[in-house]
Amino acid sequence: MDKLTIVVMEGDQTGQELLEQALRVLDPEVIGVPIEFLKFDLSLENRRRTQNQVVHEAAAAMRQYRYGLKAATITPEAKGDVGSPNAILRKEIDGTVIVRTGRRIPGIAPPVGVFSPISVVRMAVDDAYGAKEWRESQDGDEIAYRTEKISRKVCRGVAEYAFQHAKRLRAKVFGGPKFTVSPIYEGMFKEELDAASKRYPDVPYEPQLIDATYALLLVKAGEPLVIPALNRDGDCLSDLVLQMFGSIAGSESILLALDEDWRPRVIMAEAPHGTAPNLYGKNVANPMAMILAGASLLAYCDEKPAQVASRAIYEATLEAVMSGVRTADLGGGTSTTEFTDDVIRRVKTKLEVWSTLGDNV
Repeated sequence: MDKLTIVVMEGDQTGQELLEQALRVLDPEVIGVPIEFLKFDLSLENRRRTQNQVVHEAAAAMRQYRYGLKAATITPEAKGDVGSPNAILRKEIDGTVIVRTGRRIPGIAPPVGVFSPISVVRMAVDDAYGAKEWRESQDGDEIAYRTEKISRKVCRGVAEYAFQHAKRLRAKVFGGPKFTVSPIYEGMFKEELDAASKRYPDVPYEPQLIDATYALLLVKAGEPLVIPALNRDGDCLSDLVLQMFGSIAGSESILLALDEDWRPRVIMAEAPHGTAPNLYGKNVANPMAMILAGASLLAYCDEKPAQVASRAIYEATLEAVMSGVRTADLGGGTSTTEFTDDVIRRVKTKLEVWSTLGDNV
């Protein structure tokens, strides 16, 4: 296969340390896939030094090469600072959808009875994020206002991708917006979900209001689900769903820009966690989510060697935990680098064994 270029966005603190572990796993010497890593320093220091120009350059590179792998970065709170690189990246690549999938980690007991994967497919832009806010005094009281917007284009993209994703996972599209309270605003999203369900008649569809979605998750957790959501709702749902599985370590976060046929045109993967400054420099953080983020990029590649390598990384990572190779957050004593070492060993073994079986893998 042709060489695959992955745009690597370096980050801050533990986020950068875990990115380096993921790159070890993606090394061509490990997975047998020709990859070139095009690196951009998105650390807070460099974003300030370049006034975010490096973020725009990374986004341009992703538009050109399709694939991006991003470390966790610090978002400063002070007004007038460089802000969040994620907001710039989403806008610059025309990101439409964010996908986060909660999955059971073998050998780790979840706090609730979940068995099958649950994916939250949410809007990547608009809604409550970036809304204009202001306050006014009125009759001795203070009133706060906020304007929000969503577009039919983004609603359609999220709806279409949710059904595509559910078809691949053999899952049910479940949930939806609170359209009964907001028939104009949230109703637009519901219209697109209903329309997509007609285009995918073989995909089970169970629309629910967002509050019922939360309430029913615990009793629906035995079957694979795909939950389409507005930006704010999806942000909240993602946190809940990932924790339902006992840890966010087993999940990656994927930002997608879609083409005219609603297929992924640009894919950026990252871990759903932050920079974990309290773990920085201690070699104890769990690299699972970052390693799986790298594997997810290969899964979106059309070339079979990349897809086989993706499967090997996913299986090797989960098997490592199942066999007792666990970092402290999962109740073990394995270090960050030791965990990665074990995953690399397993990946190499799998690929070597599978190569003897030919195209049947």
